[in-house]
Amino acid sequence: MSISQIYAILKARWVVLLSVFFTVVAIAALACVLLPKKYTSSAQVLIDVKSPDPMIGMVLPAMMSPSYMATQVDLLSSERVAIQVIRRLKMGDNPGMQAQWREATKGVGSFESWLAGILAKNLTVKPARESNVITVSYESTDPQFAAALANGYAESFIDTTADLRTDPARRFNAIFDGLAARLRERLEKAQARLSDFQKEKGLIATDERLDIENGRLLDLSQQVTLLEGVQSESGNREIQAKRAVDSSADVLSNQVVGALTADLARLEAKAEEMESRLGDAHPQVIETRANMKVLRKRIAEETKKVTSSVGFSNNVNEARLTRARTALEAQRAKVLQMRANRDSASVLLRDVDNLQKAYDAAQARAVQAGMESQTTQTNVSIVQVASPSPSASSPKILINMGLGIVGGLILALTVALLIELNDRRIRTTDDVLMELNLPLVGVLLKSADAPSGLLGRKARPWLLQSSPNAIAGPGA
Repeated sequence: MSISQIYAILKARWVVLLSVFFTVVAIAALACVLLPKKYTSSAQVLIDVKSPDPMIGMVLPAMMSPSYMATQVDLLSSERVAIQVIRRLKMGDNPGMQAQWREATKGVGSFESWLAGILAKNLTVKPARESNVITVSYESTDPQFAAALANGYAESFIDTTADLRTDPARRFNAIFDGLAARLRERLEKAQARLSDFQKEKGLIATDERLDIENGRLLDLSQQVTLLEGVQSESGNREIQAKRAVDSSADVLSNQVVGALTADLARLEAKAEEMESRLGDAHPQVIETRANMKVLRKRIAEETKKVTSSVGFSNNVNEARLTRARTALEAQRAKVLQMRANRDSASVLLRDVDNLQKAYDAAQARAVQAGMESQTTQTNVSIVQVASPSPSASSPKILINMGLGIVGGLILALTVALLIELNDRRIRTTDDVLMELNLPLVGVLLKSADAPSGLLGRKARPWLLQSSPNAIAGPGA
């Protein structure tokens, strides 16, 4: 919808437009006259989050969290603070309020909770944007009552923060006193068990026997490791000697076997030479073969001796390794037993130490809780006391009239447009083109808008003016 169409609609519906507008403005003015005057009084409290706690001497981390101020705002608006205000101002003694409560709830529930809900409706708690100041405002038809309620909320908030701190401290004091007594009894029993165990096992605080036995165990372990290497080497030599007698390292390194092998090699070469010259049946060839046989037999005997010596050496090493392992196991068992005794004593000693620490902590916490239960200091203080307001805070005439004018204008425009949508009229040339979807041939003008001619304006009150958007038909 174009601006010209909207203007044409508002021009045609000006009666409805003005009626709705002035009706809304009149209602706003009437509301400003009839609504009762209310007065608002404000008090301000400061939440100190940077000063150290007087009991522990340090700033609590919870006070520095972003949610701390929001929590204080919720606490100030809570039912507990409202009940504290009711008791402080003795509002429960008012017979009129008691009668209203019975009429509203038929006597069911708590009067203080009901009245706290009523008071909370006119309470406003607003924290400052970039400071730790909270503004407590109360609105009422009586300025004295509004000031009394604002101050009552601020003072009750301080008392509630003190109670929230001292009440848990009192409970903790009783809890930690009982806990300290039980821990002291358990500590005495643990100390008695430790003393009895040390006497039974012969343990003393400066016992050095475990270090000596550990040294012996280390020496035996090194001996076993060394003997295992020697036995492994001799075992491998024995296995190699049994599997390949002639090619074993011990046989090849033996001097006697080496000399006999060299002699055998020379005889074999000589025998081959003689056989090639004299033949196989020559006496010298036969004698040489006999000498070769004797050498082989001696080589076999010497090889057997070497192999037997390797096996004997391996048996000796195995026996030494067995004795060393037996001694190592015995020493290990002895050391383990001593360690078990020391560990048992250490467990009992740790129990004593832990109970001593727990007892000291419980005793210190009980003392601290006892001191906290007696303090009345808080980190909240009043920085501004509420006073009766000389001027009413509501109704706000300028704001209400401004809202009435704006709302009346919006509502009048909306009503005019809705009426036009329900009863659509053709008011401009755009409506013809958009609504009828037909070509525009011309526009009928009033006589005042017609061009002057021979016939004169009075003779032809309406004239047909061709439109630039007209479409020529077949008979044009």
